[in-house]
Amino acid sequence: MSLPSPFRLRCDETLLLVVDVQEKLVPAMFEAERVTRGVSLLARVATQLAIPVIVTEQNPSRLGATVESIARVLESFEAIPKMRFSACVEETMHALDLSNRATIILCGLETHICVLQTALDLVENGFTVFVPQDAVSSRYESDKRAGLERMRSVGVVSSSVEMAIYELLGEAGTDDFRVLLPFVK
Repeated sequence: MSLPSPFRLRCDETLLLVVDVQEKLVPAMFEAERVTRGVSLLARVATQLAIPVIVTEQNPSRLGATVESIARVLESFEAIPKMRFSACVEETMHALDLSNRATIILCGLETHICVLQTALDLVENGFTVFVPQDAVSSRYESDKRAGLERMRSVGVVSSSVEMAIYELLGEAGTDDFRVLLPFVK
């Protein structure tokens, strides 16, 4: 049996946290299509590998619901509404506690605001945080870069969607690999 690792994604230790990928935010984002594809792919992988998923929505009455491409993949979920920029509101922290997962794959919008503040809170609370760079964005590329740099400076692990997927899969030839491969290609 392996010990929990702050350096490796393992299905039984990992949770996916999707922050604020909402209808009225996405169109304004840098590389919006790439980001929603990345988040959708991570959601599909999490579903296939039985990795818990938490979804938040910033002020949903104003910014809308989670985009359809992600909601469709998750099928049934209940987004946690929030007004704080950090997704680490009481309901999220309770869900994290119940999940008993120490590693978080963090994705969503905007990199330098809600994703960054969530990452800071998660690190302060002892979680290991992985951020796939192609599953986060901001309106401006410079803000995205600044947010990623700030997160790395506090120990957040930089990743990509494919890196995370193949690390979670661990090997080729499995049923999970065969199911997910068409979506990764």
